[in-house]
Amino acid sequence: MSRLRRSRLWGIGLIALLGGCAATRPINPPIAQVEPQAGYRYEVRQARAKDTGKDTLIILAFSGGGTRAAAFSYGVLEFLRQTQIANSKGQTVRLLDEVDVITGVSGGSFTALAYGLHGEKLFDIYESAFLKRDVQGEIVSRSLSPSNWGKLASTGWGRSELAAQIYDEILFNGATYGDLIRGNAPMILASATDLSTGSRFVFSQSTFDVICSDLSALPLSRAASASSAVPVVLSAVTLNNYGGTCNMQMPSWTEQFIDAADPPRPAARAIRTLKATQAYADSVKRPFLHLVDGGVADNLGMRSVLDTFELIEALSERGERTPFDGVRRIIVFVVNSISVPPTDWDMSEEPPGAVATMLKSSGTPIDLNSFENVEQLKDLAARWRTMRMVANSKAMATNDDPALAKVLSVPMAEIYSIDVSFAALDDKAEFDYLNRQPTTFVLPPEAVDRLRAAPAKIIPASREFQRFLNDMGATVAADPQTGNAPKASATR
Repeated sequence: MSRLRRSRLWGIGLIALLGGCAATRPINPPIAQVEPQAGYRYEVRQARAKDTGKDTLIILAFSGGGTRAAAFSYGVLEFLRQTQIANSKGQTVRLLDEVDVITGVSGGSFTALAYGLHGEKLFDIYESAFLKRDVQGEIVSRSLSPSNWGKLASTGWGRSELAAQIYDEILFNGATYGDLIRGNAPMILASATDLSTGSRFVFSQSTFDVICSDLSALPLSRAASASSAVPVVLSAVTLNNYGGTCNMQMPSWTEQFIDAADPPRPAARAIRTLKATQAYADSVKRPFLHLVDGGVADNLGMRSVLDTFELIEALSERGERTPFDGVRRIIVFVVNSISVPPTDWDMSEEPPGAVATMLKSSGTPIDLNSFENVEQLKDLAARWRTMRMVANSKAMATNDDPALAKVLSVPMAEIYSIDVSFAALDDKAEFDYLNRQPTTFVLPPEAVDRLRAAPAKIIPASREFQRFLNDMGATVAADPQTGNAPKASATR
């Protein structure tokens, strides 16, 4: 047999091998009709008996940052699980059981989704299944394996779909959003970024209503993969868009806001998000959506929270009812694992290389935007508090101007913004250590342990946390580290 013929046979065999390993991109199924009282949406889950009549809403916002973020946010869950409070009714409850919503971006989305799925079981499996596993190495290894080359060459089936398979095997076990619907966990809001527009894409049935698709059939692993699909390093996750085919109707109040020539303040940013979501209804122009890392649009997972608060304020001013009218306290744990390792670039006349420059230029705007979101939440809380004070003041007792009363009509809820970040650590050496941990999906076991332990040092020292306990008339029943009663109790 000639060398040329052997080469051709090898080529034909290789093509056959790769062709046989080709993969079909997972397709998110369409829906024929939107069902407002079904699917994975906050309004439906609020019907749970334990949420009825609640006057306190607890939100956890988990930032991005690979395993660093996953471990740090997991440490927050551990602290809340181990912390019992005696509430104003004299009941002893775990803070974790009082959590209503968890938002997650990139690395933080893994902890959020995994807790939503596994609940208490997560505390038995998460360390070995994910946190102390070389997930990054497994993705690289499978990407380089010839057995996957055919799949990777398939249309729409890129490295993020391969990563999703790994996440499914080690953490999610084939679960879909339908499994979260049947559970009793907090509402989990993982988010990605729409690559075409740069807008946030939140995995909730409300978003999937607009694209006329069934979120309950979507694997959790694909949501986690999309939320952590770092551009260039990993491929975008593609969804089919069937928008405009399921009689989707936006709430009546959204038309007033979206069509307004002068958007109501302070909801202009939230309205922009609504418009971006509403645009998905035109599936003729956008039959496919390509999603990448949620940190590109919102690395703290805070925008959904801020948009909701701003819309509530705008609706309150118009006398519209909202699902949060009975809420009197909103506690937001801003779990920020963003790290900014120091450099010595300014000591040299020679500028840093192309790769270092690219990483810094992409990361710096994200870090600044995260800072702005945190400060925006604090400003919003201060504004609500001030306007309530004015509305309830003696000077307003005889007010007969309805326009002024309307302006001062803000939600009754007091907002507590609890900063859980490396910068909140008193121990500078510990801050330096955690701040140097890279954004990867593999870290040394010691780093994972120290990241998990940090929230138990940060949260009890937070003035906002102590203010929340005091205003609620609560006491911490036991210190999560020692099991002993704390030295000082917060009581009304």
